[in-house]
Amino acid sequence: MSTQGDPLLREGGVTWLALFASTGTLVCCALPIVLVTLGLGAAVASLTSALPFLIVLSKHKIWVFLFSGVMLVLAGWLLYRPGRSCPTEPARAAACARAQRWNRRVWGVSVAIWCMGFTAAYLALPVRRLLGF
Repeated sequence: MSTQGDPLLREGGVTWLALFASTGTLVCCALPIVLVTLGLGAAVASLTSALPFLIVLSKHKIWVFLFSGVMLVLAGWLLYRPGRSCPTEPARAAACARAQRWNRRVWGVSVAIWCMGFTAAYLALPVRRLLGF
C-alpha cells in the first residue's frame, strides 16, 4: 500500500512542521526574556554560548514569526477546511479520525506556543511600559 499521495500524511507533516516552527519562536524569543525577567541572565549567556544559533534566530525574529505563522495558518486550513471527509472503510475511517484528533491537538499546542512567543517578543515590553513597571 503506497502512502505517498495520502492527504492524511501531508496534513500531519504540515502540522508537525508548524509545531517545530512555533517552538522555534518560543526558544528564540520567549525563553531568553523569561529567564532574564526571573534574574537568570547568566543562564541566558551560557545558553547563547552553547547554542549560538539562538542569536541568529533572535536577529531574524520577524522572519521566524512570519514563517511559523504562515505554517500555522496553512495547517489550520488543512485541518478545518470545508469538505473534509474520512474514508468509508472502517479501519481507515478509525485511523483517519484518530489522526485528525492528534493533528488538532498538535495544532492547538502549536498555536499556544506561537502566542506565548509572540507575546514575549512583541507585546511584553510595550505593556510593561504602558503599566509603568
